[in-house]
Amino acid sequence: MFKNKKQHFIFILMICTTMVFIMSCYNVAMIEGFTLSIFRHALMGFPLAFIYALIGDIFIVGKIVKIITSKILKPNDSMAKVGLCMSFFTGCGMVVWMSLFGVLTNIGFSSNFISAYGIAIITNFIFAIPLNLLIVSPLMRFLFFKMFPPFTNINNQGNAV
Repeated sequence: MFKNKKQHFIFILMICTTMVFIMSCYNVAMIEGFTLSIFRHALMGFPLAFIYALIGDIFIVGKIVKIITSKILKPNDSMAKVGLCMSFFTGCGMVVWMSLFGVLTNIGFSSNFISAYGIAIITNFIFAIPLNLLIVSPLMRFLFFKMFPPFTNINNQGNAV
């Protein structure tokens, strides 16, 4: 899918930016209710959440997902199956990773940390996985392929001259 590491990094930035902002809005709404301040609060926490998410995606979750998918996927699997599998496992890993961030930034290591973390994982999973699989990943793949078409037909261009 990616021709080089730069394209892969751009794709990660696209997905990460979108998911972090939407999930931040979702989590603020879960805590404060649906108000006009959701977007302002999500934007205030966005830079730190984005950096944490990017580090987790590139250095932790992404590495684990590559190991898992290499055991599940076969070399001749379709691009759609690979994309769906990668998106699902990345989404699951990022829910666990980012729920930790949310709980730590909102309540810290208090006496109800474990229960709050478990509840955060469940509530984030319910929203994040469908959001990622049905909306964000397909939209970002569409935009990515508009910016970087997957196939260039060099041979036909040379023959046309």
